[in-house]
Amino acid sequence: MNRYVTEETIPVEILEINEEVEEKQLAKLKEVKRTRDSRRVIQRLSDLRAASKSDRNLMPYVIDAVKAYATEQEICDVWRDVFGEYRESVVRL
Repeated sequence: MNRYVTEETIPVEILEINEEVEEKQLAKLKEVKRTRDSRRVIQRLSDLRAASKSDRNLMPYVIDAVKAYATEQEICDVWRDVFGEYRESVVRL
């Protein structure tokens, strides 16, 4: 429970992205994936996976993957596979 609760309602600004901007970004992503060296990306993600299963510093592997144009999603997919996903446990009273 929150100890310091206020009755004040604070408006929250919601960022809305224009559909045209979204389409442009998706087109750029598609072009990057089309023109990158897929074998290099696969190798860097494989290296990241191996490092993630060890006690090595992961930052150099992440940087190498990014330099090979691996996406944030692809890097996170490796980590989800290795570490799993956090699921908050629910405590019933």
